[in-house]
Amino acid sequence: KDKKDKKDQQIAVSGYLNLAADAAHNFTDGLAIGACFASNEGLAFVTVITILLHEFPHEIGDFAILIKSGCTKMRAIKLQLVTAIGAMLGTAVGLISSELEGATPYILLFTAGGFIYIATVSVIPELLEVCTLKQTMWELFALVSGVAIMVGISFLEHGDE
Repeated sequence: KDKKDKKDQQIAVSGYLNLAADAAHNFTDGLAIGACFASNEGLAFVTVITILLHEFPHEIGDFAILIKSGCTKMRAIKLQLVTAIGAMLGTAVGLISSELEGATPYILLFTAGGFIYIATVSVIPELLEVCTLKQTMWELFALVSGVAIMVGISFLEHGDE
């Protein structure tokens, strides 16, 4: 019985670790949103849409992790709502940063660096595991599409100047 209790406790710990990571992640998302609203409203709306699109699968995955760690569905939903407070706090910090001389660009650099770190440490190694030609072509298509969208947004933003 002692081994079973220890295993259950480890699973629960993994769920709580996921919650801590999710709260930090949500804070960073909120920081990006707040800093973008402080610097450029057009960029802010693009940032909000991008973060929303990325958060749906992310939160579903976190929900599944919580269920696997032993939470009931209702408890997992409540815990996910608690981690969302991190996004609101991050947004407040990002907005308040506009009052500090020159802080907003550094906050945007920090959040962009975090996203690049996640991509290089988590996403790219996973993508490299599957080496079929079809999968590689889809990944290349997604990469080129993402770059094209970013370039298009850049032209739209700077087209008014």
